[in-house]
Amino acid sequence: MSQKSTNIFFHSHNVNREKREKAAGHKGMLVWCTGLSGSGKSTVANDLEEKLFELGIRTYILDGDNIRTGLNKDLGFGDDDRIENIRRIGEIAKLFVDAGVVVITAFISPFRSERKSVIENIGVENVLQVYVNAPIEVCEQRDVKGLYAKARAGEIKNFTGIDSPFESPENPDVEVNTDREDLATSTSKILEKLLPKIKLI
Repeated sequence: MSQKSTNIFFHSHNVNREKREKAAGHKGMLVWCTGLSGSGKSTVANDLEEKLFELGIRTYILDGDNIRTGLNKDLGFGDDDRIENIRRIGEIAKLFVDAGVVVITAFISPFRSERKSVIENIGVENVLQVYVNAPIEVCEQRDVKGLYAKARAGEIKNFTGIDSPFESPENPDVEVNTDREDLATSTSKILEKLLPKIKLI
């Protein structure tokens, strides 16, 4: 492992977050969607972004699979790599929030401790934690990617919900239940909580 450099100095810039938010017309915010594979995180994130975009709000989605094809393609799915995966995403999200963007993430992020670290790093006032909840039986029935079948067959190890735990949020800001509510209802619940938070005073 390479040594960490001590010759690093944080630079302040003339254009700050406040100015960026004023230009955007809204505050930057992180919407952190967590839930089992197949719970509907990406579907909810996509619909939410579309509705925000229609309102003229600057947005960006960070999606689990997409990030793992680039920035985090060097990481596996063991506990340590999962934690590092989320740590990196948290740092990227922090930059987006500072840029005055509403960034939406769709990651399983199974451990409470890693989600807590992200929230503390970015600031609780800058994060809306969304629990995209669906019973594992429903997620397996959907199994859009065929991952549960492979995990049950032993072809995939450390699969969340099968042989790796998912620690559900204890006090999410919003909980959407995709097994018993339609997409429009889920998105509306998030917007109801999000829009007042990003409104400039």
